[in-house]
Amino acid sequence: MATTNNNLSVYDKTAIPNAKDFRFGIVVSEWNENITQGMFQGAFDAILDCGGQKENIVRWNVPGSYELIYGCKKMTQSFDMLDAVIAIGSVIQGETKHFDYVCEAVAQGIKDLNVQGDIPVIFCVLTDNTIQQSIDRSGGKHGNKGTEAAIAAIKMAQLRKDAKFYK
Repeated sequence: MATTNNNLSVYDKTAIPNAKDFRFGIVVSEWNENITQGMFQGAFDAILDCGGQKENIVRWNVPGSYELIYGCKKMTQSFDMLDAVIAIGSVIQGETKHFDYVCEAVAQGIKDLNVQGDIPVIFCVLTDNTIQQSIDRSGGKHGNKGTEAAIAAIKMAQLRKDAKFYK
């Protein structure tokens, strides 16, 4: 979804399916909340901008990015009518290998949910080296990854709906 400018969150609303009839789940990590809240807001605003309804958006918080996997799994199991789920988190490089383990586990866990489940789960987890990189990608100079994730969720919800007709 990259564009030619530095703001990667610019999208053409006319090329996005209308989200009016879709229901979205958003699971948000409380760790690095100043970053994840910005990404949540970007996702929430983009869904509304594309026709989504506030009452069709469910938010759950989890303690950290590692817990996103379980939160998304339970959300997909708890709401039969969800069309897509967005996992929002932020892991910032520290001085230990913890960063590597968490990033790998979360990426693999979200992948597993997509392979095993019927509801698309969108990976919106920043894995940055510095807090500034995270700020730049959660509403800063490089746009908002939450916005990008919402557009992906809308497109995947439409794909899921269309695929049901080909069974």
